[in-house]
Amino acid sequence: LVAEMLDEGTRRRTALEIGRELESLGAQLGAGCNMDATVVSLNTLTRHLDQALDIYADVILDPVFPEADFLRLRKQRLAAIRREKSEPNGVAMRILPGLLYGKGHAYGNPFSGSGDEASVSRLTRDDLARFYGMWVKPNNATLVVAGDASLAELTPKIERLFSGWRPGPVPDKRVDRVALPLRPSVYLIDRPSAPQAVIFAGSVAPPKTAADEYAVEVANTILGGTFTSRVNMNLREGKHWSYGARTTLADARGPRAFFCVAPVQTDKAADAMRELDREFRGLAGGALPTEREVKKTVTQLTLQLAGRWETLGAVAGSLEQTVRFGLPDNYFHTYADAMRALAQPAVAQAAARVVRPDSLVWLVVGDRTKIGGKLRQLGWGDVTVLDSDGNPVDDAR
Repeated sequence: LVAEMLDEGTRRRTALEIGRELESLGAQLGAGCNMDATVVSLNTLTRHLDQALDIYADVILDPVFPEADFLRLRKQRLAAIRREKSEPNGVAMRILPGLLYGKGHAYGNPFSGSGDEASVSRLTRDDLARFYGMWVKPNNATLVVAGDASLAELTPKIERLFSGWRPGPVPDKRVDRVALPLRPSVYLIDRPSAPQAVIFAGSVAPPKTAADEYAVEVANTILGGTFTSRVNMNLREGKHWSYGARTTLADARGPRAFFCVAPVQTDKAADAMRELDREFRGLAGGALPTEREVKKTVTQLTLQLAGRWETLGAVAGSLEQTVRFGLPDNYFHTYADAMRALAQPAVAQAAARVVRPDSLVWLVVGDRTKIGGKLRQLGWGDVTVLDSDGNPVDDAR
């Protein structure tokens, strides 16, 4: 909400004035959040840089969080939460983080960043101003610029606008390590009469680091990162149970989430979970990545580099990654060579570190009258039925 409200008004400009000035310049200003940072972005023609930067600095340094706009955006946020809870993917991505990280962890909140209805309902305009005052400080910020402007040209402009921004103490954000469970767990969210079941399987993986990130990326791509990955070729092309299955590593500065998403026909939910478990165990030990798979994936990941930085936004995004994850400044310069130097054993080791079949949290969204009994027959322990807020409910069926 703080990010959404930055351009809703400053001491010098109303939201309408900000919008009109940006439109007259052909500039775009945006603000949003990820699991580690709030990002305020500006896209402008170089010839309008001075005027656009003035608006940019004003929005960052002097927001006023108008009460009426806060109430409007809070209402929209509550509506967005209710919409998420009505959709299988939306409700699962709200609940899965809490199951993986625990409720007290900074990453244990819904992946959408929308929060929960109770906490959002309690928020006030003063809460936003207080949050802003705690976190938005120059010693907690990095400016990333990509475009037709040199450092010598930019520095005086930036110093003129931001010189009055005062540093101060910033709270510690806790992204503690997470102990992996010793056995799988299965959760079910009931969606009566749902035409399909959506399977999520996840665990906590090591943070994104330069040391082995190349091997981790290749291992995940082989397992579920592309159309020809193992899980998709199995469930979609081989079994015809799904329109598509994939695996993802959610980028994070701390322990990150590894998870698989597989929507399948309802009567094949339990069978699909067995197949996914077989694929996970295979990549982690029984059917290690082959040299052919590694070579094919490395070729794919390196050949697509030519189109990776076609826009200034893409260039800036790569620079943001180096800042966010503490990567070396030459990380992307050496990316292709490091990928091509990968050997099959390194990819196999990375797969074993990331894919932990015995520690997986399984979350299924579907009609429990049709799949509940079959999930219990898997023999993976009790099946806990959850409501759309992630709370256990009595399972009498």
